Amino acid sequence: MHLRKGAAALWLSFNYWWGRRSLQSRLIAAYIIIILGPCLMVSIYSYRALNNTYVRDAVERNDYLLQMEKLHILNQIEVMERAAQMAYSDKEVQAYLTNENEPQLEELVNFNTNTNVNISRIQFNNPNIEHLRLYSASENLHEIWPIIFREERVAAEAWYQAALKLEGQESWSFHESDPELMERFSGQIPKQTPKVSLLREISIPAGHHVGMVQVDMLLERFTLKTYTDVRDSQSQMFLVDPQQRLFTRLDHSFLEGNGAMADAISQRLNTYKNTGEWNMHYSENGESYLFIQTPLERIGGFLLNVVSMEGVMKDISHTRNRIIGAFVLFIILVSVIAYVMNAFILKNLRRLTEAMKKVRRGEAYTGITIRGGGEVGELAHHFSKLMNTINTLVAQAVHKQALSKEAELRTLHNQIDAHFLYNTLENIKMLAEIEDQRAISDALTSLGGMMRYNFKWSGEYVKLGDEIRHIENYVEVMNIRFEHPIMLELAVEKAYLELEVLKMSLQPIVENSVKHAWTGLEEDVQQRIIRIQVSEAAGEIFIAIRDNGIGMTPERLAALHEAVYAKEEPETGFQEADGVRKSGGIGLRNVHQRMQLFYGEEYGLEIGSEAGAWTTVFMTLPKVLLTGDQRR
Repeated sequence: MHLRKGAAALWLSFNYWWGRRSLQSRLIAAYIIIILGPCLMVSIYSYRALNNTYVRDAVERNDYLLQMEKLHILNQIEVMERAAQMAYSDKEVQAYLTNENEPQLEELVNFNTNTNVNISRIQFNNPNIEHLRLYSASENLHEIWPIIFREERVAAEAWYQAALKLEGQESWSFHESDPELMERFSGQIPKQTPKVSLLREISIPAGHHVGMVQVDMLLERFTLKTYTDVRDSQSQMFLVDPQQRLFTRLDHSFLEGNGAMADAISQRLNTYKNTGEWNMHYSENGESYLFIQTPLERIGGFLLNVVSMEGVMKDISHTRNRIIGAFVLFIILVSVIAYVMNAFILKNLRRLTEAMKKVRRGEAYTGITIRGGGEVGELAHHFSKLMNTINTLVAQAVHKQALSKEAELRTLHNQIDAHFLYNTLENIKMLAEIEDQRAISDALTSLGGMMRYNFKWSGEYVKLGDEIRHIENYVEVMNIRFEHPIMLELAVEKAYLELEVLKMSLQPIVENSVKHAWTGLEEDVQQRIIRIQVSEAAGEIFIAIRDNGIGMTPERLAALHEAVYAKEEPETGFQEADGVRKSGGIGLRNVHQRMQLFYGEEYGLEIGSEAGAWTTVFMTLPKVLLTGDQRR
C-alpha cells in the first residue's frame, strides 16, 4: 500500500513538472522518445540477430569439426574390428587355442614361425593398433608373448567379465591406463595412456567358450582431435564412454576451472537418452559455453565438443557498442535540428500567447497580425473571431437564461397535470370501492400502473420484472372488454426478473395477440391463454410469447415476415394472397428494429404460427443484468 501511494505521488509530481515545461521542450522530448523507441527496438532486434548469427556460425563450424572427428573414429573402429576378425578366424589359431593336450616342440616351433608371424603382421600393417591379444581357457596353452596369453591373467577383470556376458558380441571398454600384462617389471606404475579395447568371445563350436580376442588402441590415435597437441583455448573435445566417463586432454582443460561442468554433461546426456532433447547452452563462473554432441552408436558413447563463447561474446559486445554509439550520435543530431526548427515554428505561437495573457488581465484587445497560414495562423484568426463574438454571447446568455426559466415552469406544469390524472384515478377508485365495484377498482389500479409506467421514461432499458408487471396491468384492463377473459401464464424464473430489456418491447407483442389471436367467434376455446416463457442458451436469452388463438395460414405468416423484416418502411399492414389487407406487423416491426438498433443485427424477433392452433413470437437478446454485469 505504501509503495502504491509513493508511486502515485511520484507520478503526480512528474505530471506537475512536465506540465510546466515549455512546448518547445516537450516537443524536443517527444522527438527523442519517438526516435528512441524505434532505435531501441532496432538495437534489440539487431543484437539478437547478431547474437543468433554468431552462435549459429559457431555451432556449424564446431559441428563440422565434430563430424569429421566422428568419421575418423568410425574408420578406427573398422580397423580394430577387421584386425579382430582376421585374428580369431585363422584356423591354425583356433586349433592352437582349443588344444587341450601338451603340444610337441615341433608344433610349437612351426606355430611360432608361421602362424604367430602372420598374426603379428596384422598389427604391423595397422600401426595405430597398440595391442592384439588372444586369450585361451586351455590349461596346457603355452603363452607366446606379446599376443597369446592364458585367460587366467585377466579373467578377474570387470571389463573381461562384461565381455563374456555378451556371448560373442562386440564389447567396447575404455581404460585410463595401459598396464603391462606380462608383469616383467615388479612394482611398475602404469602410464596414464588412456586406451579403448575391443573384446569378442571365441566360441568353438558355438556356445563353447574357448577364449577371447582383444584389440587395443590408444585414445590419442583413436580420436586425434581429443588428444591433439595443437591447443585451442576456444574449444575442447571429449570422448564419453558408455559409463559417461570423460576422456580428454589434461592440460588447459575446461574442467579445471569449472567444477560443475562434468556433472552437467552427465545430466544432459541422461536427458538426451531418455527424451531425445539436448540443451547445448551452459554457463558457469560468468562464462558461456556450447555443448555440441554426436552419438557414437557403434561403441555406445558420445563425442562432445565444448565451445567457449568468450571470444564470440567479445565480438558481439564490440559490434553492439558500435551500434549503440551510432544511435546516440543520431539522436543528438536530430535533437539539435529539431530544437532549431521548433524555435522558428513556435515564434508566432509565443506572440499569440502574449496576446491571450493581455486579454486575461483585462486589457483591451487591439488585434494581432500573424503572417502565413498553418495551424498557428488559423488559431490566431479564430481567436480574433472569438473576441469579436464574446459580447454577443453574453447578451444571448441572458436571453437563454430567461427561456430556461420558462421551460422549467412548463415542465413543472406538465408534472402537475400528470399528478392531477393520478389523483383523479385514485378518487374514482375510492368511489368504486365505496360502491363495492371491485372489478372497476381493480381495473383502475391496473390503469394507474400503466400510466405511471408510460409517463416515467427514465431510459431505454428496464428490468424484465417491471415490463411483466406492465403487461399484467394491460391484460387486467383489456379483460374488461371481453366475455371470456385472457389468462396470462408466466414461466419465468426469479433470477431472470433482473434481466435488462428494452422498455415497451414485450407489451406490443402481447397487444398484438390480444387484438388478433381471437375473433370472438370461437366457441370451442374455453380458455384464452397468453404464455410468456424465458430460457437461456450460450449466453443469450430467449423470450417466447405464445397464444392459443386462431394462428395464421402459411401465406399470411409469410406476408407478416415480409412486413416485419423489410429493410424499407412498408405500407400500413400487410396484404394476404386473396387481396384483403389485414392490420398488424407495424408494432412487431418497431420492436424488431429497436432490438437490432440497441443490441445488434444478430438479435431481434422470430415469428412462428400454425393455423387454428397457436402463434409464437420468439425474442432473442443478450444476457445483461440491469446492474451492468454481462454474462456472455
